[in-house]
Amino acid sequence: MPEFFADNVPETIPYKGPTSKDPFSFRHYNPDESILGKPMKEWLRFSVCFWHTLVGGGGQDPFGAKTLRRPWEDGIDDALELAKRSIDVAFEIFTILGVEYYTFHDFDVAPEMATLKESQKALEDVGDYLLKKQNESGVRLLWATQNLFAHPRYMHGALTNPDVHVFCYAAAQIQNIMDLNAKLGGANHVFWGGREGYQTLLNTDVKQECDHAAAMFRMAIDYKARKNYTAQFLLEPKPREPTKHQYDYDAQTTMAFLHEYGLQDQFLLNIEPNHTTLAGHAPEHDVVVASAYNMLGSIDSNTGDTLVGWDTDQFPMNLQDTTAIMSVVLKQGGFQKGGLNFDCKVRRESVDPEDIILGHVAAMDCYALGLRKAAAMQQAGELDSMLQARYASWQTGSLGRKISNGQATLEECAEYAKEKGEPVLQSGKQEMFEMVRNRYLYPGN
Repeated sequence: MPEFFADNVPETIPYKGPTSKDPFSFRHYNPDESILGKPMKEWLRFSVCFWHTLVGGGGQDPFGAKTLRRPWEDGIDDALELAKRSIDVAFEIFTILGVEYYTFHDFDVAPEMATLKESQKALEDVGDYLLKKQNESGVRLLWATQNLFAHPRYMHGALTNPDVHVFCYAAAQIQNIMDLNAKLGGANHVFWGGREGYQTLLNTDVKQECDHAAAMFRMAIDYKARKNYTAQFLLEPKPREPTKHQYDYDAQTTMAFLHEYGLQDQFLLNIEPNHTTLAGHAPEHDVVVASAYNMLGSIDSNTGDTLVGWDTDQFPMNLQDTTAIMSVVLKQGGFQKGGLNFDCKVRRESVDPEDIILGHVAAMDCYALGLRKAAAMQQAGELDSMLQARYASWQTGSLGRKISNGQATLEECAEYAKEKGEPVLQSGKQEMFEMVRNRYLYPGN
């Protein structure tokens, strides 16, 4: 039986099929089942994050203190000992769920000490322990990142801080976590600008701050090359919170930044749907945009509550959203190095340890069912055919192809319009698209 969970939690979550009513079973996630020629687990590449799962504040929020019961923390006063106990719990969770990947920030897995050197030593110590647990379990590191937002030194940002001393402190953290990520065989390295933005433009030099962020990225790229590290760099968009505005607002803004500074060949994007909705988009929008430009590297698979207004990091439970996202992943042939990382936390009111397991089981099933629905739609090809028909004029006539190939002139287009006269209004058929989609989502209705 599991060491850190109640007796009702099994050693591993079994697949029992869609009729199962056992909450500790998968109804739709059957990891080795082949979907479009690839096992489900390869399409999904599920990962559990450290920060919300083990060290995410214990349920506290801006209006209240800790609520969550975490018995494995009781009676441990030594920070390093508690870090290793949390790692033991984490790997038990990975085993119960059957996930093959995990993610962390530097100070999720190791305590931040009084000095930079002491923090580095603690991270090295914990890194040895993580490597041991990886070797024992076979679980691999999807990505690591650095916490450059929680400590007061970063209240004005890290890469974009007006003080060069803070910038250099951040550089030291990045170097340390890059070294550990390489040691643990991390497939990716994420950069997230938690406070890289501003509260007011009155005291902000936007151009200088973005220049400095780009300078840090170039140094990291250079260090990676000199050390022969192989992790893929990922940049994660978010529009606001905790700052009023963040420079990596959404996928398009982030890609524009990378192109402006000539970094587009060194980075892919790590998309979080909850961040996408904070930017005023549909949950799948940034996934669609990033994939369209071959920039989708990984997904932090969570959701938010549009009625709350902040980054709630909830487990994804909406079939329409997961199907839309998996449709994109299928069309791009899956992930190369990334995956679906559950950047999720149980609700403040979900106080039992077993709720961690239940939240992940439900979310994994929701994504697995989304994969099944997306695969069925792709195989049928009905929606794809409707979409192609909507843009058919670009392929059926020679002028459309010339425009697409960059061979047409403005005069040619103007003459075409004069000859053809007023265009006939073409229906977008949104309701028809939604109707067809719903046939696959809810076939029994």
